[in-house]
Amino acid sequence: MPSAASVRLLLVTPALDSAAREGRFGSAPHCPGHPGLSGLDTGAWAGRTLAEVAAEDPAAVRRWLTDPAYAPPGGESVAALTDRVGAALAGLGEGRHRLPVEQAVVRAAVVHALELPHAAFWRLDVRPETVTELTGRSGRWNLRLGRPE
Repeated sequence: MPSAASVRLLLVTPALDSAAREGRFGSAPHCPGHPGLSGLDTGAWAGRTLAEVAAEDPAAVRRWLTDPAYAPPGGESVAALTDRVGAALAGLGEGRHRLPVEQAVVRAAVVHALELPHAAFWRLDVRPETVTELTGRSGRWNLRLGRPE
C-alpha cells in the first residue's frame, strides 16, 4: 500500500473481444509495463468456455468457484492472483496511473485494497468499458467504483 505518497490508479477495462463475448477463458493478458497486473492465468482451461470445462470436470469448476486457493491445472488461483495484484499495487510509484486491465484484475485489486476475504472475488461484477479508481495515501486505499470510460 502507499505510504505518505499519493497514488491515483485508474483501472480501465476494455470492451469485450470476440473470445470474451463467447465466454472463453483468456490466456492471462498482459498489462504493459506492469506484469503484476496481468490477467488471471487459467492454465489448461484457456481458450475454452466455463460450460465446456464444467462438462468435462464439474468438480474442478465447482472447487475453483468456491475455494480461492484452488487453481485450474497449470493455472493460478484467485488467492494467488489477488496476492500478485496486491504486490503490484504496493509497488506503484507516486502519481497518477491509467492502466488497461482485465476484469479479474479489477476484482483482485478491490479485494486487496479493501482487505476483503479472497472469497469476495466472485461476488464483484466489473463491467467492460469502465474505469475503477483506487486512490491511496498513508497505508490505505479508497475506492471509486466503475464509472463509464
